Amino acid sequence: MDQISIKRLILYILTPTLVLSLSYLILGHFCQMPYLLLFCILATFTLVPVELAFILSASKKEYGSYSLKSAFTGQVNPSAWKTILIAFLFFSLAGLWSVSVAPLENNLLEPARQALLSRLPTGFDWQNIDYIKTFPKPVILITCIYYGIFNVIIGPVTEELFFRGYLTSHFRIQNNFTPVLISILFSLYHFWLPFNNIFRILAFAPVYYVVYKNKNIWIGICFHCVCNLFSVIGFVMELM
Repeated sequence: MDQISIKRLILYILTPTLVLSLSYLILGHFCQMPYLLLFCILATFTLVPVELAFILSASKKEYGSYSLKSAFTGQVNPSAWKTILIAFLFFSLAGLWSVSVAPLENNLLEPARQALLSRLPTGFDWQNIDYIKTFPKPVILITCIYYGIFNVIIGPVTEELFFRGYLTSHFRIQNNFTPVLISILFSLYHFWLPFNNIFRILAFAPVYYVVYKNKNIWIGICFHCVCNLFSVIGFVMELM
């Protein structure tokens, strides 16, 4: 099995997020659609293919054919009910962080957030629901549908296969800190959402430690998808 050094780990993580973030930042200045929709489209054709390419390439080297096998290295056959139960327990914990830690972090970093947004077009502020409402209803509907599909299925599943599957299992250093390190890097790689790192680390690191110890990536996939599902629901309800 090809082992990933810390330098390669950082390179593999930075490559897809830099491609996405730079293309989003540049094209956002010429955007004629909700920026959230633009981001999801760009992520579908930049972030997702690059991360999957790393997995497919590793599988070719290790198993002789292009597949997702390298993302499941060392994984065990999980119990479905146990997987779902653990995922929802950690989702409940993340809910507690969302009403305690997240507001504090948001208040602390709000001046920096506003300073950054003041230098960018209005659409870069995804919290500006009034801006999104200025678009025709068919565009808003398409935005909600695409955002839901990408943010609940395509995005989180790809990221889990890449981070908790491939990168974690192939990282050269394997100890109890490995899943924590990967979780921290996973949070920091969200260049497009730079002001929620404390919340993301607290919410994701514990569950991914359990994923690592139980060799059950499906816990992470289920947890990530459910978290994003509630984010989409909240967004849609604000638009209604």
